[in-house]
Amino acid sequence: MTDPLLHPGWPARLAWGPVELHPLRRRDAVEWSALRLANEDWLRPWEPTAAVPWPARHTPAAYRAMRRMVARRARTGISLPFAVRVEGRLAGQVTVDNIARGALRAGYLGYWIDRSVAGRGVASLAVALVCDHAFGPGGLHRLQADIRPENLPSQRLVQRLGFQQEGLLRRYLDIDGDWRDHLSYALLAEDLPGGVLARWRQMSPGRPVD
Repeated sequence: MTDPLLHPGWPARLAWGPVELHPLRRRDAVEWSALRLANEDWLRPWEPTAAVPWPARHTPAAYRAMRRMVARRARTGISLPFAVRVEGRLAGQVTVDNIARGALRAGYLGYWIDRSVAGRGVASLAVALVCDHAFGPGGLHRLQADIRPENLPSQRLVQRLGFQQEGLLRRYLDIDGDWRDHLSYALLAEDLPGGVLARWRQMSPGRPVD
């Protein structure tokens, strides 16, 4: 039986228009593998360094192993992992990970999106939905997003959603073959009283995803 004190707000399904978020599913292994392989050049510069080549890390078997690990973390309340779908097609992931409860009640935000839907507001909408869920049913107070200074699109995404830059983390993470600086952004539950989705709607008029 699920203990709501350990993992509030999970499992969950979120949706707005053609964008849907849901827990990772076993049957999505082949679709996930094909999507990640097709997006190697688009995603690899922002991914953790790994000794295993990209194709070997993105087989259906690799997805199933990753999904089991992610599901365990979700069940123990330290992760909120979502697959992103656009009009029924897998298009990315959004995760709040390394969640701390107690006096901190915070988590770290991460996301990736299929290049073919980039620029349509899909990623920012998906992140907005997850933020509202994390601050609401998830019971969190703070979300942090750490982004490489070179990743201007990702910085613009969180800025549009109300995240504030708090500092520079020097040689913070081992990404794409080296220790990389990251800019630290954060959003607090009280920063946007109307919610993050409302902010997205205000900042994204005329987006095709609407």
